[in-house]
Amino acid sequence: MTSLTQAITLKYRERDVVSVNLGFAQASSDFLTAALLIYSLAVIAFAGDYAFGRPRRTAAAKAAVPATAQLAAVGAGSAGGTSVAGTAAQAATALPAAPAPRAGAFKALWAAGPWVRAAVAFSALGALAHLVAVITRGLAVHRAPWGNMYEFITALTCVAAIFFCYIVVRYRAWALGVFVMGAVVVALGLAEALINTPAGPLVPALQSYWLSVHVTAMTLATGIFFVAAVLGIMYLVAERYRKRVAAGKAEPGNGLIARIPSAAQLDKLTYRTVVFGFPVWTFGVIAGAIWADQAWGRYWGWDPVETWAFITWVIYAAYLHARATAGWRGARAHYIQLIGFVSLVTNMLVVQVFITGMHSYAGVSG
Repeated sequence: MTSLTQAITLKYRERDVVSVNLGFAQASSDFLTAALLIYSLAVIAFAGDYAFGRPRRTAAAKAAVPATAQLAAVGAGSAGGTSVAGTAAQAATALPAAPAPRAGAFKALWAAGPWVRAAVAFSALGALAHLVAVITRGLAVHRAPWGNMYEFITALTCVAAIFFCYIVVRYRAWALGVFVMGAVVVALGLAEALINTPAGPLVPALQSYWLSVHVTAMTLATGIFFVAAVLGIMYLVAERYRKRVAAGKAEPGNGLIARIPSAAQLDKLTYRTVVFGFPVWTFGVIAGAIWADQAWGRYWGWDPVETWAFITWVIYAAYLHARATAGWRGARAHYIQLIGFVSLVTNMLVVQVFITGMHSYAGVSG
């Protein structure tokens, strides 16, 4: 088994010393720039829906009077209010309304209006261009395209955008687009401006097939947790506003709060997102331990990055436990989830870059 592992690792090292394909490298840069621009258009379209689309849909919904309400009005206008129509209307309104059949995802998207259709189309097109940028980066360097901090952030924002497109279709969550896609644009823009790293070979310590296993899992989980963090912040804002209105400290009817999903919906969606990402993070930690045994002869050595990855795992596990316990639902559980994401970001941007350890090669310079 050891000889097979050494042979595979040697094969990866031989492949990684091949010169960079400049054509693919340039294509990756161009597609990433295009993705950033398309994402920006998506954010503008989502904001346009907040400004123009949603108020019109709300007004149209209020103008549409249900048939049962019309019957009730006719009955109330009759002599003594005991007409047959009035009795029928009262009986109809007394019965629980049958749930309306849920429209298909694409029908619901079409009914949401032109701003939403344009925003979702831009998001999907941007995610496609982003995915092509990641793939061509890998083709340019003949390896998995997440061997340094720049590539890692590029890949995780791609995962975040694709995952958001999924929840848009699955949960009709386009009301979250301006926040999630806005965060993707900010993260990707900062990576492009501050830590852009030219395509190049890996440092020796990373030249292993376990890079494709361990870092892929951590990238996927980080992208999913990125979306969960944005949803968690939105929940806390919505819940704080609700409490201020209940206490008489704020006026009801805030236009922005009224246009996002309710706190209960955000709470449920955040929980489902973390549930989706947590097993992936767990697998990534386990794969990292196996890689450490292959590279350094031990599964766990309390290296700073290993320790912070474990701390992050514990915090997210605590969130899931708190969320499943009735006494810890709501804001307190979301604070735990956001602390977990802060721990993750600290590990990625501080521990790996500024603290000396076995994982110091994962810094900005690649």
